[in-house]
Amino acid sequence: METPIYDFLKNYADSGTVRSHMPGHKGRSVSGTLAPAFSLDITEIAGADSLFEADGIIAQSEKNMSRLYCTEQTVYSAGGSTLCIQAMLALMKQDGRQVIAFRNVHRAFLNACALLDIEPVWIMPDYSSGILSGNFDIAVVERMLKKSRKKACLYVTSPDYTGKTADISSLSELCHKYDAKLLVDNAHGAHLAFLSENIHPIHLGADLCCDSAHKMLPALTGAAMLHTSDKDYADRLKQAMSFFGSTSPSYLIMASLDLCNKYIRESISGGIAENLRHIERLKAHFADRLIFAESEPFHITVNCAESGFDGNELAQLLRDSGAECEYSDSSLLILLMSPMSDMKDYAKLTEALDKAVSAAEKHSPVTEKITLALPKKAMSIRKAAFSPSEEIPIEEAEGRICASVKVPCPPAIPIAASGEVIDRSCIELFRRYNIPTVLVINTNNG
Repeated sequence: METPIYDFLKNYADSGTVRSHMPGHKGRSVSGTLAPAFSLDITEIAGADSLFEADGIIAQSEKNMSRLYCTEQTVYSAGGSTLCIQAMLALMKQDGRQVIAFRNVHRAFLNACALLDIEPVWIMPDYSSGILSGNFDIAVVERMLKKSRKKACLYVTSPDYTGKTADISSLSELCHKYDAKLLVDNAHGAHLAFLSENIHPIHLGADLCCDSAHKMLPALTGAAMLHTSDKDYADRLKQAMSFFGSTSPSYLIMASLDLCNKYIRESISGGIAENLRHIERLKAHFADRLIFAESEPFHITVNCAESGFDGNELAQLLRDSGAECEYSDSSLLILLMSPMSDMKDYAKLTEALDKAVSAAEKHSPVTEKITLALPKKAMSIRKAAFSPSEEIPIEEAEGRICASVKVPCPPAIPIAASGEVIDRSCIELFRRYNIPTVLVINTNNG
């Protein structure tokens, strides 16, 4: 497959052209290690196209990606899925749609709601294994869509941070029954289109969907794609992204997406098949000692509490043996692999996990069940996010209004979102996840 962006950068670097233009490094690095990257890093010069007005090499590369994912339109993001989420919600704002959202959203969704003055209608999950994952009742979704007084959209995070996937096919069918749009944060699922069974959200009926290529494919951090299956949005994606995206997007990131096309076309099937064999062997090796959560195959999510272990302890023991996990808390351990994982990694990981399980303190298995009611709303997300705030210990936060959400990066059910009143159950969960402080509205500033 052609790689027009990468080829242009390589040819330009080799041409010896005097760079009388930005960037200031002029293709030279003060570090020898990074020199090859600097030589390929340019800005919008003649022939290089422009991301938000693409009609040249970038448009050609995006078209290649669109063909691979079988979309109506696919566009690149050098600002991660964050930029794609902002664009999806901007389109819904332009359409005047009510945003109905499963509560396990990334903080990027909440920040976009503040910027766009969107007040989502929340669907609360049935929690299990902490606030990172939960089950959603499709009957509740239908009730929400039915009673919406204006056009609506449904926003879903799938896979969630633990790798659990939603029933996108059923949700798509339901949304279209009520003339609603289905938006999917598929940041952790860029590879799902290339499994033996295509379970990518676009294939299953989503109208808009973002993928973080850097999470599961060989792309640089910040590389993402925004897909649509809807002709009505095909020509509007770029304009929506331009509200929030940098006017100087990284050509290195875009080139890495360009090279992803070649990798997907030529190599991903073999990489997936080989890695899945090793993942199955690893899980089988620990089947009598560890309980694995339901997930898409490249998330190896261990239900540590149910297995009788502390996830943070296992993570540190793995670290001591030279293996770093994606995430841990007292209940969970997430080991994230990809089609690019090296086969030697599995032998090292199995050995390190063997050591960790043998050395960790064994506890009585615990099946955790968390119940959290939707906190009382005191003001809009936008008003709260842009109000004067102060950071206080969680022990002093009961009854205060949450300002900006202060949570780790993983998509998780917000304990309290901007504008919501922090109650005792919120405080208990903040403690549970070792979050010592919270940003609240500063009442002393009016």
